[in-house]
Amino acid sequence: MSRHLSVPAGGSTNLRPLSEISSTCLSNIRLIATDMDGTLTKRGKFTATLLQALEDLAASGIQVLIVTGRSAGWVSGLSSLMPIAGAMAENGGLFFPSGNQKPVTLTPIPDLAEHRQHLAMAFKQLQTKFPQIQESADNRFRITDWTFDVAALSSSELQTLDNLCQQMGWGFTYSNVQCHIKPQGQDKAVGLLQVLREYLLEYSPEQIVTVGDSPNDESLFNQSYFPVSVGVANVLEYVNKLLYQPAYVTTSAEGEGFCELSSYLLKSLEIPRS
Repeated sequence: MSRHLSVPAGGSTNLRPLSEISSTCLSNIRLIATDMDGTLTKRGKFTATLLQALEDLAASGIQVLIVTGRSAGWVSGLSSLMPIAGAMAENGGLFFPSGNQKPVTLTPIPDLAEHRQHLAMAFKQLQTKFPQIQESADNRFRITDWTFDVAALSSSELQTLDNLCQQMGWGFTYSNVQCHIKPQGQDKAVGLLQVLREYLLEYSPEQIVTVGDSPNDESLFNQSYFPVSVGVANVLEYVNKLLYQPAYVTTSAEGEGFCELSSYLLKSLEIPRS
């Protein structure tokens, strides 16, 4: 892969190909904090290659923590069905420790019923301006946020939705799957930092690589928090819309990009350390 990555017209990027990451940096990694949709999946599904990569990483002492925007109900089974250290749902709202079906709420919500009512009211307000938006199928299984399908919304429409949410006192983000109305200040980095501080204390920043592909992964690319970050190749679709960009990008897209990173990490463990 060349040093100069292709990006959408009119934009620029400081992204470096993953092939340029140092072996020392790779050999230090002990935890992968990764998005799921479009990062672990391929066309919406887990592949046999991906599942094998997760098994190989676990066997080599590299843990994987899934950090997704998916709902609490959807994520609840992941921590027990997959060889991972746990899973975070709703863009930093909840944490499911490995083997524990009971989630930990990372965003404090004093009254859940009232919170859901306020989110529903905010969504109805957005529908007055955008009558075409539809509640996501998994929204009923959510706790901290409210989602609707991203569908064919344009960049300018997404920006307008963001502005409207901010005016109502809510945060807003989106992925390649959904748009999220969420508590202000709730994002993947904030949630991940809390999990690392309270549940996974053994990992230093230099031992963590964050991975993603969409705008709702942007906070994971903030190098002041996470020095080593990787975008799978499909992140290039959004790169000009990101305040924080990943330090490296894979050659392959989606789950194949994650497997590319996994291969680099596993090979680094085969190199004797000085």
